[in-house]
Order: sequence, then structure tokens, then C-alpha cells
Amino acid sequence: MKVALINGSPHENGTTAFALGVIAEELSKKDIESEVIHVGRLGLSGCMACGGCAEFRKCILKDSFNEVSEKIHEAQGLVIGSPVYYAGINGTLKAFLDRLFYSGTGKFRFKPAAGIVAMRRAGGTAALQTLNQYFEFAEMLITPTMYWSAVHGLNASEAEQDKEGVWQAQVIGKNMAYLLDVMSKAGSGFPAPEPHRRVKMNFIR
Repeated sequence: MKVALINGSPHENGTTAFALGVIAEELSKKDIESEVIHVGRLGLSGCMACGGCAEFRKCILKDSFNEVSEKIHEAQGLVIGSPVYYAGINGTLKAFLDRLFYSGTGKFRFKPAAGIVAMRRAGGTAALQTLNQYFEFAEMLITPTMYWSAVHGLNASEAEQDKEGVWQAQVIGKNMAYLLDVMSKAGSGFPAPEPHRRVKMNFIR
């Protein structure tokens, strides 16, 4: 089994990367492989609402997006880490996630997922809610935690001193490992429900 860890920060060794590293360490204790995928410096544009992915089942914009997204779709679990900018996730990560989840409709169903944010002081709950909304709309299994998934610090050395933040990252790793183990043991004996037919409502008459 493998978990994709998305680092949305432009800093590959910063606070967000530290938090993801703590999660990866807990996963490794259960023999679960993980890979950190750095997207913070990809320089991607956001979704252009062209509709091309509906026809070709992948994003048709010409950049490095599809190469990165394939690694994520191959994993059995997903963790997204983001720095907090103005009480939200950073713009590059937002552009990436909009394209990842829209072009990957149906590919994330019932995969375990978790979000974690890194900040100096505040704004983490709003950013975390943004991440959780992607998981909810994709019908993913949000990994249970015992508090807000956030670490504090301007750099990795400061984040390491946030004992509660480190503990929360450890909880994510342990609980995601449990979910993956349960799903692996269940196997094909518990097939997922058939995809739901989307019902849309237009408020303009």
C-alpha cells in the first residue's frame, strides 16, 4: 500500500514538509510506503473550465500536471499539506487541487484522506476546511483525528517544538494506517456502492 503526501508549500523542507514527514514516519511503522509530492513550485495555472477532461478523462492543459496527478491516483491514500496564507491554503496548491479533483472525478471514491496545515499563528481552521471540502465532494474517507490538524512555526525547527501539532500529525498517520489495513482485509468482500447519479438544480427559471 502507498500514500501520496502532497506538499503544497513552495518550501520543500519547511513547516509543511515537517508535518508530512511525521505522518510518513507513522505510516512506515505499519509498513505503508509513502511519497512526498512537491507541488508548491510547479507554477501551474488554475482550471480553465474548458471541459476537456470530461472527454479525455484527464486535464488537457499542456504542463506538468498530468505527470504528477498520475502518481496521486495510483496511491491508496492521500494526505494534503498546506501552508496558511491569509487564513486559506496557498494559491498554487488551490490551482492544483481544483484541476486534480475535477479532472479525477470518480478516482478518489472511498480512499482514505487527510489534510494538515502549517502556520505561524492563526487561520488554520479555515484552511483545513477548504481541504476537507475536496475530500467530501470526492466521496473520500476523511481520516478521523482528535483535534484540528495543524502545526505551528515559521520553520521546521520551530514546528518540532509544537508538541500538540506533532502529536496530531502522528494521530493522522496511525489512523490512516488503520483505515488502509481495514480496507485491505475487507478486500472485494465489501464492494463500494455504485456511483450515484448526480442530481442538479438550476435556480434560474
